[in-house]
Amino acid sequence: MRFSFFKTRPFFVAVSDSAAAAHFHGPPHTRPFHFGPKEVNISPSEAWFVKVVSTLFLRSQFLDSTFLDYLSPNLSPSLSFQVIKRLNNPKLGLEFFELTRAIFSLNHCLNAYTLLIRSLCQMGLHDSAKFVFDCMRIDGHPPDYSIIEFLVCVFARVGKLDVVEKLLDELWCDKVRVSCFVYSSLLNVLVKNNQVSEAVCLFRKHIASHFVPDTWTFNIVIGGLCGVGEVDSAFELFDDMGKFGCSPDVVTYNTLISGLCRSHEVDRGCNLLREVQSSIELSPNVRTFTSVISGYCKLGRMAEASALFNEMMDSGIRPTTVTFNALVDGFSKAGDMASVIALYEKMLFDGYRPDVVTFTSLIDGYCRAGNLNQGLKLWREMSARNVSPNVYTFSVVIHALCKVNRLYEASDLLRQLSCTNIVPKPFMYNPIIDGFCKVGKVDEANKIVAEMEEKRYYPDKMTFTILILGNCMKGRTLDAIGVFNKMLAVGCAPDMITVHCLMSCLLKAGIPDEAFRIKQIATEDLNVGTSSLRNNHVRANAEMPAGV
Repeated sequence: MRFSFFKTRPFFVAVSDSAAAAHFHGPPHTRPFHFGPKEVNISPSEAWFVKVVSTLFLRSQFLDSTFLDYLSPNLSPSLSFQVIKRLNNPKLGLEFFELTRAIFSLNHCLNAYTLLIRSLCQMGLHDSAKFVFDCMRIDGHPPDYSIIEFLVCVFARVGKLDVVEKLLDELWCDKVRVSCFVYSSLLNVLVKNNQVSEAVCLFRKHIASHFVPDTWTFNIVIGGLCGVGEVDSAFELFDDMGKFGCSPDVVTYNTLISGLCRSHEVDRGCNLLREVQSSIELSPNVRTFTSVISGYCKLGRMAEASALFNEMMDSGIRPTTVTFNALVDGFSKAGDMASVIALYEKMLFDGYRPDVVTFTSLIDGYCRAGNLNQGLKLWREMSARNVSPNVYTFSVVIHALCKVNRLYEASDLLRQLSCTNIVPKPFMYNPIIDGFCKVGKVDEANKIVAEMEEKRYYPDKMTFTILILGNCMKGRTLDAIGVFNKMLAVGCAPDMITVHCLMSCLLKAGIPDEAFRIKQIATEDLNVGTSSLRNNHVRANAEMPAGV
């Protein structure tokens, strides 16, 4: 057994100091110690003993015989726990734990093991926490479900799934029953960490042999599969629920319906909704209806969405803002502004507060209908209602301004983003860059790109394509080649339309060799992917004729 403090801690206390401290009696009052939500009061003499032991342990380079002789008859599991708490340092607490366990064969109290395991994990010392957990079991303290749940979830969060599986197998071999609640918590962590395949494998490996799942456990795994688009696999688990005495609840159905609608299988989702409606035990709720309504709206099937909305209202289920938002967005994209306005007025009349999604859909609808002024009026109304725009709201307004060549207003709006927490995306810059290029103001477009790069918002494939085409239209061959080379350097593969435009520009400028070279580079990149882009860029620069 190795104790690092024997060598590393500076020497402050002599042997005589240890003896004197050991015979000194306690202070006149009791000091409370805290563990979790409870306070544990100890006697004045015990409190002083804990203080002496903690101080000497912190300041001694080595532990002399006088100290150990004093410690041996007075140290109890409960007082050892108080010392570990007072040290208030998981590493030092572990050293004291190992010392007393090795020298005095002290069987610590359960709280000491639990405190060390939790505090060591909080410091990222997961292997040490596992060591303490093993000691707890060896010392005859069966772990309860809370500490098992904590430990397996922590190891899952840090990606040590092999340790989790080994721990669960060890507990099963030792006939320690791991509750379904622990497995559900573990599976939930894996799903939230986007480790859905790992969650499914663990579930199938341990189901029935190590634990019996309940409906909640099934719902977690089904939700994970639907979240990654594996709806058919989710239905396989759904069909297996009865084998384990589990019945699907409304959460199960809502999860599957939502998964189907996100996968554009809205009719299947609607059929599942009808199945819930025909059930004696279950009733659909607002989420059940909203998932199908939203699915129909995304497909542009507004008649079905409206009929289902009315059916929901007739059955006494109140819609949510999310329900209204789905319909407003659907009708906006369909160009039915009369229905959009009617829904918005109904929202306000029924006491619903429109959010940023509502306003974004409304503005988008008016802008699509060519009523930009009404869209800008709603933009100002958002501020009056203390609703902050998001990245998509900005994008909608910027696109609409660019569509009517109000490019400088769109540029000013883009610069307002610096006063928000929104991180601009290339798709917000591209309409302005494209607008300036189309009206022949390529220098203004380059200025926007420079601002974009200065703020570390890097151009995407569309940005490069717009600039290449803009420079070609102005006959600025060298600038177009420079943008093309930069595009290759950052790993963006040009499409053939861009390549043909650039080649045509080069041929008009009387540089056929360069046009042929660019065609070769682009053809290779389109055939083999973008892995060779940087090599091609280097080769293009090396072979480029003088003056180009």
